[in-house]
Amino acid sequence: MAGPLPLGDPAPSDGRLPQDLSIDAHVPFSAYLHIPFCRVRCGYCDFNTYTSSELRGARQEDYADTLAGEIALARNVLDDAGALREMDTVFFGGGTPTLLPAGDLARMLDTAVRAFGLAAGAEVTVEANPDTVTPEIARRLADAGVTRVSIGMQSAVPHVLAALDRTHRPENVRTAVDAVKDAGLAVSVDLIYGAPGESLDDWEASLDAALELDPDHISAYALIIEAGTKLARQIRRGEVPAPDDDLQADMYESSDARLSAAGFEWYELSNWARSAEQRSRHNLAYWRGHDWWGFGPGAHSHVSGLRWWNVKHPAAYAQRLAASESPAAGTERPDAEAQLLERVLLESRLSDGLAIDALPAANRTRVAGLIADGLIEAQQALKGRIRLTLRGRLLADAVVRELTDHHSG
Repeated sequence: MAGPLPLGDPAPSDGRLPQDLSIDAHVPFSAYLHIPFCRVRCGYCDFNTYTSSELRGARQEDYADTLAGEIALARNVLDDAGALREMDTVFFGGGTPTLLPAGDLARMLDTAVRAFGLAAGAEVTVEANPDTVTPEIARRLADAGVTRVSIGMQSAVPHVLAALDRTHRPENVRTAVDAVKDAGLAVSVDLIYGAPGESLDDWEASLDAALELDPDHISAYALIIEAGTKLARQIRRGEVPAPDDDLQADMYESSDARLSAAGFEWYELSNWARSAEQRSRHNLAYWRGHDWWGFGPGAHSHVSGLRWWNVKHPAAYAQRLAASESPAAGTERPDAEAQLLERVLLESRLSDGLAIDALPAANRTRVAGLIADGLIEAQQALKGRIRLTLRGRLLADAVVRELTDHHSG
C-alpha cells in the first residue's frame, strides 16, 4: 500500500468543479483507470496496490461495476462544467490490470467510451505482468480497442528479479511480447536499474535482452527507495546495499548508448521510442500538463489547474460510490509559483524541451551558465528551447533548481 495521501482542501461530496474554474475545451483530455490488485507486493513498490488478503470488504469481481459508478459521476461533473471532451488517451495502470479478466477491462473501456467518446486514433494502453498475458488475452484486449500493452519486464537476470521480488520467469517476457505483437498491438517493455546486487554487466544483459524482443518502446527507470517499502526496511537494517548513484549514472549512460545504437530515440528522461509515433502519448499528456481524470482508489486527477485524489482503499472507494458520493479525498489549486515549478520540472525532462520564455525574465539569464556547464544544448537554446544534454539529463534536478530558484545573479 502507498504512503499517506497529500494534504489538501476538503473535496465536495458531489465532485463538482469550482464555478470559477476557467476550462479550456481545446486542451486534450485523458483517462487513467487504476487497477489496484497484485498477486504479490514487490519489495520496491509504493503504489496504491493490494493483495487478496488486504482487500477487507472489497472484491475484485465487483471492481468493474464499482469503477463504472465513478465514470458516470465524472461524465456528469464534466458535462455540467462545460468540460466534456473525447478521450485522446486511456491508460489502465496498477497494480496488475491483467489480473482482472480481459472481459472486465473491456467493459470498463466500453463504459468510458460511451461516457466520453474516444478520439480518432486514440492510444489505449494496458500495463501487464508477463505471467498474465496469453495469446487469447492479447486478442481480447485488441478486440476491445486496446492499442498498446506495456509489459513489466524489469530485468532479464534472475537474481535481480529476486532482489526486486518479481515473481515472473524471464522467458515469459518473450511469450508475452510475441502474444501482444501477434494480436497487432504496439508493445512497450519496462526496465528498472540499480537493484541491490545488480552490476553494470547485469544491466547491460537486460538491455540487450529487451532489444532482442524488438519492442516499439522501452522505459528504463532508476530504482528509487520509497519510505515504508520492504526494500527500504531491508536497506535500513543493512541486509542489502542502497543504490549507488555513480553506478546508476553509468547504467543510464549505457542505456542511452545501447538504445540509441539500436534506433531508439529518447523523448523523456526514462523513455525511448522507435519513432515519434511510438511515444507514450498518455504519459506525454501528464508531462505537458493536459487534463485527465484518474479513476479508482488513490487515483489523481487534473483539470485546468485543479487537482484532486481519491480515497485509497478499494472498500472505502466502493462505499463512497455506493452512497452516490464522490470518492475524492482532497483537492488543491497550486499557485502560479508552484505551477511554474511543475512546468519546468516536467517539460525540461522532454526531448522537445521547455520554451525559454516560460521562465521569469530574471531566470532566463541563467541559461548561458547552464550551457557553459554542458547541461543544456546551445543550438536549441538559440532556437528558444531548453533541451538537456546527456550530462544534463543525469543532473536534471540541479538544472530545474537553477532555472526556478530566486537567487540573484
